[in-house]
Amino acid sequence: MIEIVHQLAEKYANTITSKEDDLLEKISIHTLLKHPKAHMLSGKIQGQFLSFISTMIKPKYILEIGTFTGYSALCLAKGLQQEGELHTIELREADAITAQNFFNQSLHSKKIHLHLGIALETIPNLKYNWDLVFIDADKTGYIDYYEALVPLLNEGGVIVVDNVLFHGQVLEEPLKGKNAIAIDAFNKHVAKDSRTEQVLLPFRDGLLLIKKK
Repeated sequence: MIEIVHQLAEKYANTITSKEDDLLEKISIHTLLKHPKAHMLSGKIQGQFLSFISTMIKPKYILEIGTFTGYSALCLAKGLQQEGELHTIELREADAITAQNFFNQSLHSKKIHLHLGIALETIPNLKYNWDLVFIDADKTGYIDYYEALVPLLNEGGVIVVDNVLFHGQVLEEPLKGKNAIAIDAFNKHVAKDSRTEQVLLPFRDGLLLIKKK
């Protein structure tokens, strides 16, 4: 595994980045103490980044694939328009229950709609065009999610994709493991797509920002 961001740089960035609000801090503590896959949490720095993107775009409709314990959804919800909606899809029932409990404590609770199930089966039933999408789910499904969602993006709509460096494994030669191979294929697939433009940020575990032309 390659160290993408120097630990001292990450620690310094954490001290400079604005503090989490009380609910986000509560989710973070709960996840770190009780969830066996706590490393999947977006965390303060990435969460603030997602909030910044959302508040700049001011989306009416947000879609998230991969709710986990609800941290990233609440970050994204901060930029929603007054009549906006955020729809988030989670496959694991236990995580969905945890996330919903936190959503119920949020000022944005009425705007957040949690769907339990398989994303590719759920997306066609959501009759919206999206302004902002966040993908943080099974890595082998990224291309399928992307292809399902690009036609549903409004002009200028943005997709943010997490883990696009996959712990530095996409930098290794030869590529090893199905997830690293899938992520590398996804990144190259997006880079060749004339419908969108993109920038890969070597930040945390890699974020790919994609904008529909």
